Amino acid sequence: MNSEIITPDIEFEQKLRPSRFSDFTGQDKIRERLELFVQAAKERGDVLDHVLLCGPPGLGKTTLSYILADAMDANIKCTSGPVIDKPSDLAGLLTSLERGDVLFIDEIHRMQRSVEEYLYSAMEDFVIDIVIDQGPNARSVRLNVPPFTLIGATTRSGMLSAPMRSRFGLTNRLDYYDATTLATILQRSAHILNVKLEEDGAIEIARRSRGTPRIANNLLRRARDYAQVKADNIITANLADQALNLLDIDDDGLEEMDKRLLTTLIEKFNGGPVGLNSLSVSVGEEADTLEEVYEPYLIQEGFLKRTSQGRVATDRAYAKFGLTPPERT
Repeated sequence: MNSEIITPDIEFEQKLRPSRFSDFTGQDKIRERLELFVQAAKERGDVLDHVLLCGPPGLGKTTLSYILADAMDANIKCTSGPVIDKPSDLAGLLTSLERGDVLFIDEIHRMQRSVEEYLYSAMEDFVIDIVIDQGPNARSVRLNVPPFTLIGATTRSGMLSAPMRSRFGLTNRLDYYDATTLATILQRSAHILNVKLEEDGAIEIARRSRGTPRIANNLLRRARDYAQVKADNIITANLADQALNLLDIDDDGLEEMDKRLLTTLIEKFNGGPVGLNSLSVSVGEEADTLEEVYEPYLIQEGFLKRTSQGRVATDRAYAKFGLTPPERT
């Protein structure tokens, strides 16, 4: 018998994950919109339309998917785009669903195009056509799929094909959270973790969490460990500052790799412009990781900008390290 292994990080996230709309803090417009559509679908006795959730990692796409399934009183099956390798894998998932169930596909933009095309008829007409055998004996079999809700999550919506994107009735983009909203989330998490988090301590952690609840909760866990040893389980602003400094997270929320990226750009490439591949080799990190994990926050905070010639350090990046920016033509 297979047993699912739950790592401490996954268990930690599941513990803090809200299970109802009323517990979900932030993304007010999206939350209000989804609540309305759920209520309308339930009043009609209908299945919720397909939902696409876009945005950077850690903002609550998976959490919202579970909340939607719970609000619709439906079962949810979770998978990931790269895992569905063949049309038969998709067929197995779809035919195991019951009416109204939710199929959640994370990183849906990484799904194989050949598999994605099978989803079109399933999303629109709730049927799939499977080819059996090969050569002269090949034949197509049509399978009926019970009406279901597909929830797709993606960090790169631009990589979704136009036919796939058009089949989602509800498209929502999640944005980064402000420090006040993150502080509210941290207070709820601290209550669940049974640690005393003072208001100024919550703000200190929130403003250095890169606008992301997942990062905020992870930093809270590290601050809890620090407070347990140093301060009788009470997290103040001063203690949070000490804990985060121990993790090399500065006042702007920049990590060691963020600062290495900026200093490399300034010192080795005279502030840019420089191509992404050259920059990734210089800092010893994959180009995709730089582009998806580090650059969005640096660009949002005004430390970095992308141009047609490459990456360029802004004046704020020079000021961050006490340097004078060069004159640019």
